[in-house]
Amino acid sequence: MSKEKQLFCEICGKNFKTASNLKMRIHTEEKPHCCRICGKCFAQSSNLTVHERIHTGDTYTCEICGKGFSQAGNLKRHIQIHTGKKPYPCKICEKSFSQSNDLKRHIQIHTEEKTYSCEICARCFTSSSNLNRHRRIHTGEKPYSCETCGKCFSQSSHLNTHMKTHSDDKPYSCEICGK
Repeated sequence: MSKEKQLFCEICGKNFKTASNLKMRIHTEEKPHCCRICGKCFAQSSNLTVHERIHTGDTYTCEICGKGFSQAGNLKRHIQIHTGKKPYPCKICEKSFSQSNDLKRHIQIHTEEKTYSCEICARCFTSSSNLNRHRRIHTGEKPYSCETCGKCFSQSSHLNTHMKTHSDDKPYSCEICGK
């Protein structure tokens, strides 16, 4: 039996294997490591190092489509889009996924496990990111703004859809009039 040292966070009760992981500043939201170029700040210096590759151009590039990535692992996952490889199958419904995290999130559909609860309205969610997006309904926060016209949005996908209004690229047309 392994006698690994276990470290518990006194705030959330999560278990960590290393002291450096325990010291992650997730509860204090402290971000002391800031980019000298754009000012974006991070809780861990390793995340700042990865971010700085955006500015230096030191990226890993997909040979198929030319998209660049700051980490080799992200490029490896991206390549699965082109190959169609989905090595993570759901044992319940046999749907397959290219990433293990996507499978874990999918399994929650079957288990109905919703561990993240809104403090304001008690609505529950399967992921912290979904809860954070939901909270913006209550706060009115709209952190995504259009650089062209200044209009703000609560979700990045809404901004991406809006950006098409400023583009000549019109991917959809009316079947009746062609516009």
